[in-house]
Amino acid sequence: MRKPTPETLDRIDRKLLALLQQDARLTQEKLAEQIGLSASAVQRRIRRLEQIGVIGGYRAVVNPRGLGLGLSALLSVRLEKHRPSSQHAPQDVFRAAVQGWPEVVECLAMTGEMDYLLRVHVQDMEHYARFVLETLLKNESVEDVKSSFVLTEVKPFTGISV
Repeated sequence: MRKPTPETLDRIDRKLLALLQQDARLTQEKLAEQIGLSASAVQRRIRRLEQIGVIGGYRAVVNPRGLGLGLSALLSVRLEKHRPSSQHAPQDVFRAAVQGWPEVVECLAMTGEMDYLLRVHVQDMEHYARFVLETLLKNESVEDVKSSFVLTEVKPFTGISV
């Protein structure tokens, strides 16, 4: 896979990306109509954007509240720094564990005072407390957790500016 550069993408590619971010279910015919190309040219461009890694996949945007997950929080996590050399590194243990926690929808390694930022969706405060006390804090690598709760999404993620 070639690493894309700004020069790799022309005005038509950017318009195509913007349309796909708004609605990835648009047919190639509809995309072609809006861009002013043939459907086969749109198909070739989409395939190329996928091959060079600009398009990384297609997903449905699911509203957590629609699944009964009414509470969202951001958790800053600090890991312990030292462990006997015979055991796994704390970050490896944590990264493996977080993959199995369904409440965590995003995990970012960070610079600064804390090591990771987790975005979690849970049903309610009881579910949140259970997750923190029975899962997160029981992980052997976790030293400290700071929580912030989402009051409202002022600018939810809707795509990358192209």
